[in-house]
Amino acid sequence: MFLEIMAPVLPISFTITICVSNLAKCIVSVAGGATRAALTMHQARRNNMADVSAKDGSQETLVNLAGLLASLLMLPLVSDCPSFSLGCFFLLTALHVYANYRAVRALVMETLNEVRLWLVLKHFLQKGEVLDPTSANQMEPLWTGFWPSLSLSLGVPLHRLVSSVTELQQLAEGHQEPYLLRWDQSQGEVQVVLSQGAGPETVLRAATHGLVLGALREGGPLPRELGELRSRVRADPNKESWVLVKETHRVLDKLFPEFLKGLQDAGWETEKHQLEVDEWRATWLPSPEKKVL
Repeated sequence: MFLEIMAPVLPISFTITICVSNLAKCIVSVAGGATRAALTMHQARRNNMADVSAKDGSQETLVNLAGLLASLLMLPLVSDCPSFSLGCFFLLTALHVYANYRAVRALVMETLNEVRLWLVLKHFLQKGEVLDPTSANQMEPLWTGFWPSLSLSLGVPLHRLVSSVTELQQLAEGHQEPYLLRWDQSQGEVQVVLSQGAGPETVLRAATHGLVLGALREGGPLPRELGELRSRVRADPNKESWVLVKETHRVLDKLFPEFLKGLQDAGWETEKHQLEVDEWRATWLPSPEKKVL
């Protein structure tokens, strides 16, 4: 909108300015549509997404009509005064951004994305309590973004994790979970391959597993098992990552059921999530359980 206002001031590059303005509008339209879809799903409490979307569209049409009428009334006042026009634009734009900030801050999303999961998990590891959705949403930054120092990739193709049968056996050894995880300590990256039958709970555990590995490289209190594991990681930074992943599988066998129950008791929806998951899936033979006589 700013480019459209400034286009008449730059007659030499008028066409280019208008084209760039329309390109920016297209980008905003795609991003806004994706965001609106997520919020519409959140507001459709009775599985009435079509009804909520229709009412949202009707309200937007009414507001746009009111804005059109107001602009027609203001046009004679600003047509001969460019400075006043720019002043109105900056004032109304600031008001628009502030209103959007307040509206998004008022939302309480009960589904977990990577940021909210990290905030809740970090609080759980440090204090043994699960944050409720209201507290976690208030802690989630809106302006600058907030990402763990770890890069988490879910649903990657199998060839990105292993290049031989031996590596596959190492990743599958010692657990029966329907996912394989590789931790690259030097790059601070966790990649997860999901099996064909991986559901929302499996994805949630895999994401939790990756974030727990990231917590081993950071400060702050941890449960006893993870604290001992972090000490070993710091004592031997060159230790094989697949060994650490195998050991954290054992820790999560005890820790994750408690964490999952805490999420459900606090009001989080664990049957669905907003974690970014790619579509790749794989099938492999599970590691045989060792029988103790």
